[in-house]
Amino acid sequence: MGIFSRRQTATATAEQPSAAGPAPFAARSATAAATLDPALRALTGRWTIDRPHSRIGFSVRHAMVTTVRGAFTDYDSTLHFDGDRPCESRADLVIRVASVDTGVEQRDAHLVGKDFFDARRHPEMTFRSTSTAQESAGSFRMTGDLTIRDTTRPVELQLDYLGSVVDPFGYERAGFDGTTTIDRRDWGLVYNQRLEAGGSMVSEKVRLQFDISAIRAS
Repeated sequence: MGIFSRRQTATATAEQPSAAGPAPFAARSATAAATLDPALRALTGRWTIDRPHSRIGFSVRHAMVTTVRGAFTDYDSTLHFDGDRPCESRADLVIRVASVDTGVEQRDAHLVGKDFFDARRHPEMTFRSTSTAQESAGSFRMTGDLTIRDTTRPVELQLDYLGSVVDPFGYERAGFDGTTTIDRRDWGLVYNQRLEAGGSMVSEKVRLQFDISAIRAS
């Protein structure tokens, strides 16, 4: 998404404080820039997410003992990557919440109803980036505004660059893998049922997952 890490591999030079204390921000930024993956420089430009080969999904604990996974299948994206200045990279994503798919029709109907997304009144959720920071050669942190049910709150995405390739059909592709965890109550998604043994039927913590195959826009 301008764009989504489970790893943090900053160089020892960037992480080790000097005798005078932590390095100033400009010095740390310069060190990070020096470690930028050279392949990223060629990716500068506008991209879109290839939906058939990508997944914008989530996972949440159910009844304290298992995990339910789902994804949104209908969305629009605008991505801009700046290979020389990753801090200038940005992303916009508009998701139609009625496209949620957990593999169980009854559960999907509950999610788009008033207890959760209330898709009739709030048909879309959006993510718009506000800043991007490079953490290592191919790892980034993107901050942005996530809007659900007309409530907007900041979130941070950890992004790993997975590589780029020209596919057999001539499309230039770049891969990113990212994740973040949110508390759904912060966006007014407060529905739940309590279990007799204690705990909740549906966890308040939701893990968002982004498996992105982006195609360079013409």
